[in-house]
Amino acid sequence: MSGALRGAAAEWRGFWFLPLAGALGYATSVLHVYSLGPFVGPLTEEFGWTRAQIYSGLTIASIISGLLCIPMGVLVDRIGPRRVGLVGVVLMGLTVSCLGTATGSQMNWLLLWAVVAIGTLGVQATVWTSAVASRFETSRGLAFAITLSGGALAAAVFPSFATWGITEFGWRKAYMLMAALWATPVLLLLLGVFRGAQDQMRREKQPMPARVLTGITFAEGLRSSVFYRLLLASGFFSFTTIGVSANFVPMLTDKGTALATAAQVAGIIGIFSVIGRLGAGVLIDRYPAQKVGAIIFLIPLVACLLLLNDGASRANQMVAAAIFGLTLGAEVDVIAYLATRFFGLRAFGALYGAMVMALSLGTAFGPLAAGMLFDRYGGYEPFLYLTMAMMSTAAVSVFSLGRPRALESATPPPEAAIPDPAVP
Repeated sequence: MSGALRGAAAEWRGFWFLPLAGALGYATSVLHVYSLGPFVGPLTEEFGWTRAQIYSGLTIASIISGLLCIPMGVLVDRIGPRRVGLVGVVLMGLTVSCLGTATGSQMNWLLLWAVVAIGTLGVQATVWTSAVASRFETSRGLAFAITLSGGALAAAVFPSFATWGITEFGWRKAYMLMAALWATPVLLLLLGVFRGAQDQMRREKQPMPARVLTGITFAEGLRSSVFYRLLLASGFFSFTTIGVSANFVPMLTDKGTALATAAQVAGIIGIFSVIGRLGAGVLIDRYPAQKVGAIIFLIPLVACLLLLNDGASRANQMVAAAIFGLTLGAEVDVIAYLATRFFGLRAFGALYGAMVMALSLGTAFGPLAAGMLFDRYGGYEPFLYLTMAMMSTAAVSVFSLGRPRALESATPPPEAAIPDPAVP
């Protein structure tokens, strides 16, 4: 067995549970997103709201949480992912349950979603990937893929979970019940097994391992062109891919596809998202991540061409859905992996927090931009062309990174140093 395989096997033997726990934590961060669809009908019936009014809350939450990603990343670097994640799961459960208290006022609805945004801060991808990165080196790509597959799990589980709650107890109690039934067991699991190297060393008052202290500072990252190329790739990818995915069903129905059929085709995106995440994780452990990332960012161009050429073809629709699924989510794995390789773990929370900010803002405005272009031009073709241009730019940005340079261990500042009990 090669040294790399032995290293990967040792990592999984020691910490196989950490990516799985992180996946459940990451799924918690999108509890409000993937459960919203089933609530649209009851909210419209009770308050007479339009869909734009309902989804405006999600846009507000995405913007607020996105803008606060960097401060939360700094906090993760300072106190460790465990404490941030545990508090985050509690706050997420409480804030999502508050949505069940909506009064019918649009201002009240937006304020409730602003509160949810605060709840999401402690469960962002930065928290879970920071802990996993501190335990996995050789098999980090696959470990990240499993951790971030929590998003696909959420997409599969939360709509049915919400529908059951609404049917049995009404939409108000459904919000509260759903939050409690998800957050409570996840919190108990995290209490037992979720602990990164940073958390363990702080608890045992031991020096931090070299892996955690290796890398550049946040200020050095801000002066690096790599930082801005990853930032651009993150924002462009989420803006376009989430924009297409959120509008995929109406994109098909506009071509004459029945609503039920369009929904079934759109479901392919979720299935292939899991395959794409895991496949990307395996590939970036074996091949240069910047090349794998560039390919991942380019293949949606094929899907766009299929939809532009003959969007009414069932075969084209299914292949396009599979392609978007393969890339949806895989970009987060690639960006997180590249951030650890180019920046190290010393200020990973803050630097990757900026990438999460770009992903969040892209998610907030991509679907809105697709809808606005549809309203202006009467079709989604302009947004598909825009997607091709932006994805090509993102691919070039990632490919141009080259190989990461060797990172040296950094000496922590005195106020962050942890005494070694072996030293008198």
